[in-house]
Amino acid sequence: MSNASGLLGLARAPPATGPQPSTPPAMPALPPGLQLDRVGNGSQEAPRIFLTSALARSVSGVFVWTALLLTCHQIYLHLRSYTVPSEQRYIIRLLLIVPIYAFDSWLSLLLLGGHQYYVYFDSVRDCYEAFVIYSFLSLCFQYLGGESAIMAEIRGKPLRSSCLHGTCCLRGMAYSIGFLRFCKQATLQFCVVKPIMALTTIILQAFGRYHDGDFNVRSGYLYVTLAYNASVSLALYALFLFYSATRELLRPFEPVLKFLTIKAVIFLSFWQGLLLAILERCGAIPEAQATDGSRVGAGTVAAGYQNFLICVEMVLASVALRYAFPSRVYSEKENSPAPPAPMQSISSGLRETMSPQDIVQDAIHNFSPAYQQYAQQATHEAPRPGLGRPPFPSPHPSTVGGSSGGRRTRNVEKHMLIPAEDL
Repeated sequence: MSNASGLLGLARAPPATGPQPSTPPAMPALPPGLQLDRVGNGSQEAPRIFLTSALARSVSGVFVWTALLLTCHQIYLHLRSYTVPSEQRYIIRLLLIVPIYAFDSWLSLLLLGGHQYYVYFDSVRDCYEAFVIYSFLSLCFQYLGGESAIMAEIRGKPLRSSCLHGTCCLRGMAYSIGFLRFCKQATLQFCVVKPIMALTTIILQAFGRYHDGDFNVRSGYLYVTLAYNASVSLALYALFLFYSATRELLRPFEPVLKFLTIKAVIFLSFWQGLLLAILERCGAIPEAQATDGSRVGAGTVAAGYQNFLICVEMVLASVALRYAFPSRVYSEKENSPAPPAPMQSISSGLRETMSPQDIVQDAIHNFSPAYQQYAQQATHEAPRPGLGRPPFPSPHPSTVGGSSGGRRTRNVEKHMLIPAEDL
């Protein structure tokens, strides 16, 4: 009230020159909105947030649905020409990262407000992130014919020592079955750690112990971020080590675009979110007010900008993945294109793609002490190198009995264990 009284007092003071006005100055003399807010509320109102406006939701929605249409069409093309299930199973899992990331981020943006609903949606997105890293490494294994074919090519070769590749401390070591075990174990541990961290985040959020951007030692955000950063760094380091060891073998499959696209979607999105959290901690991102009048914390605002950016970036990711994993290499044959698959076959292929059975079997094989010195070999693999045939299976193997016959046999894939010393 003192500000208002001062202003009225100034209004009653006679002017220095000119006639005395008959009425005091009107309300336009007040600063626009600020003084009245202080009179009524005692503090300045928080600024409106762009992320909850209709424009932000419309723009993000356009990008999201564009990414969904592009990726779902590509997934449909792979399922229609599901001729190499051992590879396309993992390709479809990789492509699904765009719909999951885009739609999850858009829902989080639509529900942005005083309640931190985005924490629950982001937990689903982050769990699938671990699934993608494992699927990409497994796809590389399938490109090269499996563990036994890879070991036959690299076993006994010296491991190149390089500070750039992070192998400077491995001087004098040679590639062995233990190297492949480490690569698989490092990616599988992320499939375990990430869901645990997501569940921990939800529990801490329920008890008010988790706030985005809060690096206080009493907050769970600091410890979840450290654990996640260590786990994902180990997984990506193993992926990079495997690529360095098999770069020449993977060259026919053009792995660079595939590797960079997957790594950009996962790793850059993480560092992008961490940068926004640091900016919020430094005060560059203040708290704001939603269109419904509720106050939005600074950490929630930073997470909102992260979700908005992901919605936009998923269009770029969908285009990059379209070039990285084209479907035409599986539909084109030397003589004639493969016939379109019926909808029943497409649905069964999608169910097989989403089944986690192979992950469970792979985890048992790679972590059980009984299998540490054995390499897996699938029954559909080509013979081992040195027997007069190509060392790796063709990406377009012919199927006995036509396309439908190939689909009937894909569910009887068997694996045999070969001692590492016999390779």
